[in-house]
This record gives sequence, structure tokens and C-alpha cells, in this order.
Amino acid sequence: MTVHLFSPASMVGPTPYHHVAIGTGTRQVHVAGQVAAGLDGRPVDPDDLAGQVAQALVSTASGLEAAGATFQDVVRLTFYVARWTPDKMGAFLAGIETVAARLQIPQPMPPSSLIGVESLFEPHVLVEVEATAVLD
Repeated sequence: MTVHLFSPASMVGPTPYHHVAIGTGTRQVHVAGQVAAGLDGRPVDPDDLAGQVAQALVSTASGLEAAGATFQDVVRLTFYVARWTPDKMGAFLAGIETVAARLQIPQPMPPSSLIGVESLFEPHVLVEVEATAVLD
């Protein structure tokens, strides 16, 4: 296996993600920020953070698959969430849970960051996901 995920006992826990990932492969895959849009570019789940998180992860999985990777190869996820407030955490996690089993997203997830931003590139875009994976 090219990715080893773990959380040392010396780091805060429990968290819904691992604190550390070691990638031992030789190829890196970087999936650009994915949003909740259909193949035609039209918005999916406007005003629904959970739905947008789920769709953005589905799109991320498509990018990984095209490069010969899966979420099992991911060493880092970055989530940008527009107009973030802590009360949105339930909807955010619900979006992940909706697709985690189907997309085989490790639980806990790879090291992840959730970054609150004022806005993303379009007013209807609530979340954007970036992924980095390592392959043999």
C-alpha cells in the first residue's frame, strides 16, 4: 500500500480525519478544486451544503479515477467552505457520510483541512475540494 494514515497519541483526538499520511509511491496526483456541478456545468444542490459536499467528493473521485487513483491513495484533502460558521459542521459531515462508503473514503479520512472563506468563484458554490494522492 502506498499510503499509511495514522494519528499519533501525542496529537489531539478524536477527529474525523487522520493527522498524518505517509505516501511511499513515486507518482503524485493533484485534483484541482472540485465543486457541486454536473457534467454540463450547472449547479447541483444550490443552498444545500451537505449535497454540495457530497457532489464535490463524487467529482473528486472522478478525477482520481481518471489518474488511476482512488480515495485509498489520497494523502491530503482540503475543503474550502463559503461563509463558514461552526454550526455548519453537521451538514458538512453529513455530506461526507452520504458518499463515504460508496467512494471508499477512509474513515477517519486522510489528513484534511477545512478552510472558511468569504466566497468562492460563484455565489451558489458553497464548497470546493482539492485532493492530493500518491501512486506507485
